[in-house]
Amino acid sequence: MKVALVLFDGVQALDVAGPLDVFAEANTHLPAHQRYEVSLVGREAGVVTCSNGMQVLVPVGYLDSDIQYDLLLVAGGPELPDWDPPREFLAWLRRQARGAARFGSVCNGAFVLGHAGLLDGKQVTTHWSDAGHLADAFPQARVQPERIFIRDGRLFTSAGVSAGIDLCLSLVAEDWGHEHAVRVAKRLVVYIQREGGQSQYSPYIGADKEEAPLIGKVHRYVTDHIADALSIEQLASAVSVSRRTFSRVFAKYAKVTPSAFVEQVRVDSARKLLEESDAPLKTVAYKCGFHNATHMRTTFARRLNVTPRQYRERFRGTVGIQPAARVHVDVDVDLVGHIELVELAEAA
Repeated sequence: MKVALVLFDGVQALDVAGPLDVFAEANTHLPAHQRYEVSLVGREAGVVTCSNGMQVLVPVGYLDSDIQYDLLLVAGGPELPDWDPPREFLAWLRRQARGAARFGSVCNGAFVLGHAGLLDGKQVTTHWSDAGHLADAFPQARVQPERIFIRDGRLFTSAGVSAGIDLCLSLVAEDWGHEHAVRVAKRLVVYIQREGGQSQYSPYIGADKEEAPLIGKVHRYVTDHIADALSIEQLASAVSVSRRTFSRVFAKYAKVTPSAFVEQVRVDSARKLLEESDAPLKTVAYKCGFHNATHMRTTFARRLNVTPRQYRERFRGTVGIQPAARVHVDVDVDLVGHIELVELAEAA
């Protein structure tokens, strides 16, 4: 299978290295005639400098190549949302996408696909911090900011940086089966499929607070009154506007309903408490304005695809482990293929 990984000066190094390692590891379990033939493709053959300063030798220039690839992936980079790709590159990209069995992007490489018109009418994702920009730049795309990766037909898009590994593991699973992808994930010591979406890693509120000061005021008010029952009338009154004006401005800039906005702030506040304290779940739920621990659990499951307890175990770090304890970490793969890190602490 011929795979093209498209990159350019300023590319994110992990957007390149992650997919390369997944396919390379997958090849160790495949016969020679079935292996992935991965090519790094740039504007022209030569050296590309990554955003972290690392240099990568690119052997293939798209201007000089007539190869049709089976899988095409465009890597991302910090400056990519503001890049205006050359017309000849976009034409090449469209030709490749038409002939490829699958095509897609890692991180904000989705912007390049957008410029080529390949996101129109499709469900897509990108790094959470670029999701709003992507939605504004390509309004015909249906941007899902919390997803780790999405498949829509032949199109695959993934979230930020390391999510390219998740995406490529899913491709390996599709090609050669779940067990093969599990072996690759185990070797790389990563999850075959991470639980939860992007919002478990970074707060996502779909409002530009600099552009819409009212939204910023609402966010501060909700944060300061997180344990209270909050109505639209109360929020409108807090920022000194009528309910009608509040609804209009909120819909324009926040791009979510007030209730969804409040719920996200509650989830973000609960995440912080779960990460930084040993407070019981019912206490966290009460302090963050949930009806009870069950309400908080169902909200976490719906928004993050993890329970509050699972979130705490994964993100709290070393809270509660005695400094003198000896910690042994075993890596195990359960029946559904998730790699779990099990900490076994013993008294010193």
